[in-house]
Amino acid sequence: MADHDGTGGVRPLTLAWVGRHLDIGERVVKTEALHGGITAEMRRVTVGRRDGGTRDLVLRTFVDAAHAEDSLNRERGALALLAGTGVPAPGLVAVDHRAVHCEYPSLLMTHLAGRTVLEDAGVEARVPLLARQLVAIHAVRPAPAERPPQYVTLTTADTVVTPKGADAATWAAAVDVIRGPAPPYEGRFLHRDFHPGNLLFDMPPPGPAALRITGIVDWAAASWGPADLDVAHCCTNLALLHDPAWGVRFAEVYEEAGGVPAAASRERLYWQVRDALAFSEEVQQVSLSWRAAGRTELTARIVGERLDAYITSLMDAPG
Repeated sequence: MADHDGTGGVRPLTLAWVGRHLDIGERVVKTEALHGGITAEMRRVTVGRRDGGTRDLVLRTFVDAAHAEDSLNRERGALALLAGTGVPAPGLVAVDHRAVHCEYPSLLMTHLAGRTVLEDAGVEARVPLLARQLVAIHAVRPAPAERPPQYVTLTTADTVVTPKGADAATWAAAVDVIRGPAPPYEGRFLHRDFHPGNLLFDMPPPGPAALRITGIVDWAAASWGPADLDVAHCCTNLALLHDPAWGVRFAEVYEEAGGVPAAASRERLYWQVRDALAFSEEVQQVSLSWRAAGRTELTARIVGERLDAYITSLMDAPG
């Protein structure tokens, strides 16, 4: 929804900072809160142009500054790296990662057309697009000095939360998978939070026009690490959002699209299980965000049941 007082939703110092990065004769005429941001406030900033038209920017503001500097540096580096690559990421306009000019650490970027699509209908057509886009991201080859920081995983064998009613032996076996060290891998440029909620689609009217991805947003966790980690994260999201079978299928489609996962099945299993187990600690939060986005049937109970079914399918798959 738009802020009632036009630009009042943006704090004064931040508004002045945004104004300094506009073209001559431009001004902010409206701001609108965007849904989906968990760690930061997201706003669409409508800018009035000299010719009477408008253009839109997006402002990310970290009110909780605990990890703001790292996240904004990752996003700044990713957006700069991706410019001109063909990966449809926003363009970087400005960043104030230490809140020198703004009330809170902030980043200003271009606005991308399109909308997120989370409904079950049409998922079979969207999954190949997701896979091809992820292959394109992993094909980006930054110079060593331009690589983002190393990936981070926070879940441990001791923090996993086994859902009520889950088979204890299956979950214990899954937890044992991540007790050992991470397998060796060839480093790749990672989005690190690649899932349907961070993709924008152009939804064509009925007819021959093809569905296409118009944007990939939220690069604040961009990392250097194994391609399997991005694949696994999208697998888990698809499993919980649509059906556990789609989590299994996405890994196959990624490889069919030219992606190169770990050669050994046990190594692929490590990353798949690690990501899925991480969701065990966030079932309530994940279900809340999806219900807010319109998937009102995705209660914490249903998400937890799908997570259990997905982990079971991973552990039952032939090695």
